Amino acid sequence: MFEDRRLIRRFNAGDADALRRIYDKYKPDLLSVARALLNDWTVVEDVLHDVFVAFASQAGRFELTGSLKSYLAVCVANRARNVQRRNRQFSPERLSSPRSGLPRQADALESAEWAEQHRAVTSALAQLPVEQRQAVVLHVLGSLRFHEIAHQTGESINTIQSRYRYGIRKLRSLLNGQVDI
Repeated sequence: MFEDRRLIRRFNAGDADALRRIYDKYKPDLLSVARALLNDWTVVEDVLHDVFVAFASQAGRFELTGSLKSYLAVCVANRARNVQRRNRQFSPERLSSPRSGLPRQADALESAEWAEQHRAVTSALAQLPVEQRQAVVLHVLGSLRFHEIAHQTGESINTIQSRYRYGIRKLRSLLNGQVDI
């Protein structure tokens, strides 16, 4: 948190290296959030870049009121939701290569099992209502606490927790023991 505040001060002072460090620091988590919500690698990268272009335009006047990670993750989720509305599609088949989360030494059997689980989870996520999917993805993949999600979205913490709980319950039902949640 202290490092983020220091980076924001430098960013607001016009230091381009601070923006690059923020991008490098949060890119993996933000890509995971976007990928889980969109499942199209080219759109995922576009969303991330759009969020950072908008963020960069706030240089000199950005005020951090909470966690920078949660702010950026919610920006990514909101942008992803806008893209989904525009495209009116959510196709799990368009997910980027499922091997992106695999350890490098995984053998062929582990790779196949992981890919199958990945497909099952992605398909199940696609069947959740948007609000539930966003709560699950931000909490699990974005590693955000419920109060951070609530603060950034302007929703009550009880609403976020309910969406998460209902989303997890629905995922368990859809996956029917195929994957541990």
